[in-house]
Amino acid sequence: AHVNHGVQKIERLDGNIMLIDLRVFPPHELGGDVIGAMMTVAAQGDALIIDLRNNGGGMDTVDTIIGQLVPEGSPLSGSFDRPTGKSTSHVSPAPGKGRRFGDTKPLYILTGKRTFSAAEALAYDLQALKRATIVGEVTGGGANPFEYRRVHPHFALSLPEQKSVNPITGTNWQDVGVKPDVAVPADQALEAALSLAGEALGKASRGDQNK
Repeated sequence: AHVNHGVQKIERLDGNIMLIDLRVFPPHELGGDVIGAMMTVAAQGDALIIDLRNNGGGMDTVDTIIGQLVPEGSPLSGSFDRPTGKSTSHVSPAPGKGRRFGDTKPLYILTGKRTFSAAEALAYDLQALKRATIVGEVTGGGANPFEYRRVHPHFALSLPEQKSVNPITGTNWQDVGVKPDVAVPADQALEAALSLAGEALGKASRGDQNK
């Protein structure tokens, strides 16, 4: 709670562009309601920017967010378990009740070198689905889930026993990071995304006028 379950800021900018600065994905049982409320506020926007430049990862509330942004059942990164040889697929969940940003309005994800793990999964999967434009720098490159294995009464080993696999790309972002669609220094990513969002909304407005 002392970090507001990762929600550093949510702001409505000029042009009805919503900006979320998210620093961590909390466990659903601890902060799922906060993340859900965040997405309810974001739903009112005509465009959405999610800033993950300082997000090091976290837990299952990634699904809470992605379920508000893509159609239910969209293919997401699953996993391959090395010890058992078993593959597990993963798809986007049904969205929660209430307002929803939806799967058509402009969406931008800001990334930097500190973007890692679950934050990379969100960016990578949305990019693979061609749902979001990734703006910023290549991310940290941590894709493979791990397990703690005790090797001594006082020590445990963090062992990457699984491999993330995206069904669209057939691979993941381990060691290579998520490569942005628009590569700019991290400290310029927000400005670049705002420019892209303004252009997209301008085109949409002109299209409506022509109709």
